[in-house]
Amino acid sequence: MSAQAQMRAMLDQLMGTGRDGDTMRQRIKFSDERVCKSHLLDSCPHDILSGTRMDLGECIKVHDLALRADYEIASKDQEYFFELDAAEHLQSFIADCDRRTELAKKRLAETQDEISAEVAAKAERVHELNEEIGKLLAKAEQLGGEGNVDEAQQLLEKVEKTRALKKEAEDVYRNSMPASSFQQQKLRVCEVCSAYLGLHDNDRRLADHFGGKLHLGFIEIREKLEKLRKAVIEKQERMRMRRREEREREDEKERQWEIERERERAREREREWERERERERERRRSSRDRSSHTHDKEHSLSQERWREGAGEGWRDDRVEDRVEYADWENRERSNSPDTARARERERSLSYERDRRSSSEERESGEI
Repeated sequence: MSAQAQMRAMLDQLMGTGRDGDTMRQRIKFSDERVCKSHLLDSCPHDILSGTRMDLGECIKVHDLALRADYEIASKDQEYFFELDAAEHLQSFIADCDRRTELAKKRLAETQDEISAEVAAKAERVHELNEEIGKLLAKAEQLGGEGNVDEAQQLLEKVEKTRALKKEAEDVYRNSMPASSFQQQKLRVCEVCSAYLGLHDNDRRLADHFGGKLHLGFIEIREKLEKLRKAVIEKQERMRMRRREEREREDEKERQWEIERERERAREREREWERERERERERRRSSRDRSSHTHDKEHSLSQERWREGAGEGWRDDRVEDRVEYADWENRERSNSPDTARARERERSLSYERDRRSSSEERESGEI
């Protein structure tokens, strides 16, 4: 890649698709299905293994550093969960690699001479020490290239100690089997990248393998996969917490609404009770008004009757006075001498009539 192309890529990565007003590039968004989500998260195996013995070629989806920059800016304000897509992509790739590793182990078991479990364990120990030496040498070379000479020197000292352990393990392995069998190259499949490793590989060969782009690329892919898994778990946990908080807020809102509704019902009952009391007071006032009106009417009628009765009594008194006056006059007349003589004659005449009547009755009885 030319220096100009590298500079353009750096600008795209920093500023995104709209850095120079190119509307054509802005037509495709980072959320488009055609865009590689693993590339947006810098974890696409096609990028990582580019230029290695297992170069996968160009990815079928869009790779654009500007789109990655757009995503990094947008993801600060919103969750897109592209980690899940990328994790599934890398998981599929690693699963294929693990299947190749198991297949290679099976082929080795079929082609190499069968050895006892004890001898196999001793050979495995030599392989483990070879791997440790290779990793230490690769790390020391990396630190030396970065200028960390002291740390690189410390790793080289560990390499020497590991070489001594390897020498002892090789002696134990050699003494456990015939010399002819020991000279045969015993291969082992690398658990990381599924490449073949020899039991008698020298340090340079081991350093080239463990420090090579292929092996380190697979290590990076596996590390990114683990990181993506953790990110997915964390985001899922945050989503669960957010949903739980939302549910709690909704429940709290529902409780508050229910409390307010109960308060409103209580206020309505109180208002209804107050209205009922007001109606009862109104009925009592109306009843008192009717009673007062009836009493007033009866009182008026009784007053009229009394007045009427008082007038009749006054007239009766006048009549009685007249009668009493007439009796008094009669009594006065009867007390006069002429009246006495007339009364005496009247009594005499009455007596005579009674005597005659009695005599006639006796005579009639005798006959």
